[in-house]
Amino acid sequence: MTAIAFAAVVLIAAIVIFRFVYPKQFVGLLLLAVRRILGFRTKLIDVDGNDWPYLEGGPESGEVLILLHGFGGDKDNWPLYARHLRRGYRVIVPDLPGFGDNARQPNADYRMPAQAERLLAFVDAMGIDRFHIGGNSMGGYLALVFTLEYPARILSLALLDSAGVVSDTKSELQIATEKGESLLTVSTREEFDRLMKFLVYRPMPLPGVIKQTLCDDLIAHQPFLDAIFWSISEAIESQPLNDQLHTISAPTLIIWGRHDRLIDVSCSDVLKTSIPNNHCVVFEETGHVPMLERAAESAAVHFDFLSTIRAATL
Repeated sequence: MTAIAFAAVVLIAAIVIFRFVYPKQFVGLLLLAVRRILGFRTKLIDVDGNDWPYLEGGPESGEVLILLHGFGGDKDNWPLYARHLRRGYRVIVPDLPGFGDNARQPNADYRMPAQAERLLAFVDAMGIDRFHIGGNSMGGYLALVFTLEYPARILSLALLDSAGVVSDTKSELQIATEKGESLLTVSTREEFDRLMKFLVYRPMPLPGVIKQTLCDDLIAHQPFLDAIFWSISEAIESQPLNDQLHTISAPTLIIWGRHDRLIDVSCSDVLKTSIPNNHCVVFEETGHVPMLERAAESAAVHFDFLSTIRAATL
């Protein structure tokens, strides 16, 4: 065996051993590689004494687009989508407090008004004045609340299967929640598999080591996530944003999956009929996470939307 062949065998053996002995660290390295391939750098900034991890891609001089993940998600929900937008925009994707690699504080308030204040502190720490904002599910809810609270900071708003509003048609998630069941937190491998099927229209295959790491992470934080889930659910039920939508002046993009089982597609009609300046696109055969299920197509819609706004201001 030549020296090069021997070195290759040793390297492969080391990778295999590392994958099985340290699976979480192995997945972390994989994610770092994927982020770099897709054009994103992993960064960290201190915000009021807490470290905020975030991804950043695109030209530093470009208009800023901030994308917010949903409940139980993290910053890695976005790069497949965001890579199509970093061509013309400085795209920033944070881990929100309580999720991903951001701090988890059991006694903190994770309802959207409190999260909006934290997000304001984040953009201020970044030195960002006005920016485009977008979010999926809980991230869309946060984007809505932030836009309502701080309208002067927002250039445009994008809502992908957003929480925060209600319609006359109840989703499977709403029906379960009313029965006291939380379908978005998991305590077993079987519940994780159910959740993955619940989120998307068609099953999305995941490598075993990534699937196991995601599953273990959700199970480990199940009590913490459960508390956040019920506080958010109660806020939406008692004070949905429906009556405030007409005050939004920012150009708004609404993207939805026709077969969303978490937040019924009829909520897109609520947004469409209430927000004055909007553009709405519904994707067929798509569930709750179009930025993953139809990354290129939904990002193209978003890019065209932003281009139209830019052209109108020239």
